[in-house]
Amino acid sequence: EELVERGEFLEHAWVFDRYYGTSHSAVDSHRRAGRDVILEIDWQGARQIREQVSDAVSVFVLPPSREALRERLQGRGQDAEEVIERRMRDAEAEISHYAEYDYVIINDDFEDALASLMGVVRAERCRLVRRREAMDAFAERLMGKIDENGAEQ
Repeated sequence: EELVERGEFLEHAWVFDRYYGTSHSAVDSHRRAGRDVILEIDWQGARQIREQVSDAVSVFVLPPSREALRERLQGRGQDAEEVIERRMRDAEAEISHYAEYDYVIINDDFEDALASLMGVVRAERCRLVRRREAMDAFAERLMGKIDENGAEQ
């Protein structure tokens, strides 16, 4: 709660009777190093991120069915049945926010879902808005306007 008060989280939420959050410093250090950052967060956190990070890309991963979701929760073997029932009830509210996201992936088959996520990451890396400066220089070299060292021709 003190860290939240000091604004040290990029996002935070009270979910399933616990606080969750992502620190600014952890994300910022990875982004400065040029790394992609993937956060596994709920809709509340995703909304906070979209409000603060202009180039954030959001991906909502849906189960293929309610039955599959229940089987996955039970298959973990870590929650009592009453916790699973609560998670199933809460899932409806969570799922209702899918339309707020840039991409939606249905996790029917793990390998296919992973390939879809990798496709999103690759496509977003190619967006001109993310690569404008480097692409401008590349295009000028291709057009013969500057040499490999950036000197005008």
